[in-house]
Amino acid sequence: MKNKTIGIFYLILLVILIFIARHILINEKLPIKKELTFEEEIQKIPYYKDENLKRYQNYKKQNKNFSNNEIVTYVNIGLDNPYYTNIKPSPRQYTKEILVNKYNYISSTYIPNNLQMINTKYSNNGMYLTTEAKEAFERLAAAAEKDQYTITVMSAYRSYEYQQSLYNRYLAIDGQELTDTYSARAGHSEHQTGLAIDVYNKSKPYTEFEKTQEFYWMKENSYKYGYILRYPKDKEFITGYQYEPWHYRYVGVEIATYLYKNNLTYDEYFIRNLEK
Repeated sequence: MKNKTIGIFYLILLVILIFIARHILINEKLPIKKELTFEEEIQKIPYYKDENLKRYQNYKKQNKNFSNNEIVTYVNIGLDNPYYTNIKPSPRQYTKEILVNKYNYISSTYIPNNLQMINTKYSNNGMYLTTEAKEAFERLAAAAEKDQYTITVMSAYRSYEYQQSLYNRYLAIDGQELTDTYSARAGHSEHQTGLAIDVYNKSKPYTEFEKTQEFYWMKENSYKYGYILRYPKDKEFITGYQYEPWHYRYVGVEIATYLYKNNLTYDEYFIRNLEK
């Protein structure tokens, strides 16, 4: 019996040794996985740009809490530079995908195609949008009305000259630093594209739109008609503007739905999906 026990012990020991030896041999054959550097990792991101490498590196040093995707996205937007610096002409001009922000501008002569006046049932008098944006908004407003809500446009298309006058008026009151947080400089306003609207419910000032039931209706339904809340809360450092619950932008149903489901700004979406 004793010899049998000893035999079993040595058999188990032999199996263990064989297992260890096999593990060692396998590990010797497999190459040790090398950890990728930051530079190697970001090169795999589809919207990575070789020319921005040094900017990515510098921005990462300053923002270690950002993911690599965020680093590449934010640098491509231009956020590693002060607002209104390194500006360039807006891409996708005369389309609903145009990007206008503090780094992308449209000229003083830019007038969108097919401007049409919004039905005064759903807007103040003399409000214009591009045909597609106008028709989409009127469907939105009619749907809200059916649910017993009133959504009215109080500002839509603005010319370059109008925006310049408006900005200068605010500038005289609040100074440049504060004004730049809530008003676009001429050539950098989405209103000039004919795709942006400011809304209210006719009962409260537009600045109190967030306090209305209409705001909550828009929050849950505007994307179904191609409109997005353009300057959302907690995204100010990306958009460059204070939270504006009354400001909506037409981008089409497909993009609006994606942004709604993924909690992204249009700036982020454009860089990741539309910029060439």
